[in-house]
Amino acid sequence: MPNGTRRTMFGKPCVYYDGYWIRYYSPPEDTLPARKALIEHLSRRLFHHTEPGINTPGEKLNVARKAYEREHDPARKRVAGAMLAGALFNRATDIFTSIVELQDKGVAISSSNELMRQCGRYFQEALELGKQVKHYSGQEGIDELWGEPFKAFTMPIAAFYESRFIKIAMTMRDIDRIAQTLVSTLDGERGFDGIANHILAFAEAAKLVSETMRRDPSFFEVWPQFVAVGEALITFEPVLAPDASEDERERAAACRRLVHDGRDLLTWLGGVRVPMPKSTREYIERCEQVAQRRRGAGEWREH
Repeated sequence: MPNGTRRTMFGKPCVYYDGYWIRYYSPPEDTLPARKALIEHLSRRLFHHTEPGINTPGEKLNVARKAYEREHDPARKRVAGAMLAGALFNRATDIFTSIVELQDKGVAISSSNELMRQCGRYFQEALELGKQVKHYSGQEGIDELWGEPFKAFTMPIAAFYESRFIKIAMTMRDIDRIAQTLVSTLDGERGFDGIANHILAFAEAAKLVSETMRRDPSFFEVWPQFVAVGEALITFEPVLAPDASEDERERAAACRRLVHDGRDLLTWLGGVRVPMPKSTREYIERCEQVAQRRRGAGEWREH
């Protein structure tokens, strides 16, 4: 199936990318006001999913830059860089908003105008510094999100939408990998009968969240389903025999923590709609370690 193929699937308009049918949204007309609205939406999404305290107002850019330049402690400098990235991002957005307002008043602004070039430079610098910014979980950076506003500024809107569909397909792939790995890890585990259905249902709900825009009326069906199946997964309790050994209880507790952490990771992926390769890799490695311990001999203990 060629990428970009569009069909009505599962009762909704879809587009196909890399093995997945994704809910399709038509790109708006490529105008400065449409681009401004898109960048504002991406701004809210960016700061919603990143660590707190970095949404620095654009007018604080000079203060943020000086604080970053004078900081030498590596840990504090990373945070100062994240705050500077936020200031750069907001300053670029402020400039672009002013450009759109001038255009609305009949003032023509060309792409070669100094304000437009300055806006691009701020977005570019924010993108570079944004590589230091972590997801709100603290797990890893998600510089993919920092790249989106810059893409929305420099690319045709239709091309930007296509890039988003590709990222969503990659996210869905990782959601499936995580869910299938967890199901395989717990297969046959005493006390966890029926957990696979909960895991797979939550993965499907996470994929629906990843493809559905919040402004879409369908979100009022997608989100309650996502929350409900997530609660069913997180409240699942392994059923152990009353005389279960301490080793069996340790083993069940470790597997249950694996389920809880997997649910968190799938929740993050559904929300950010971009891959989280470090978190995904580390989680799958944890599942493999649990599977190896299940096959091994001796007492069950987490290290």
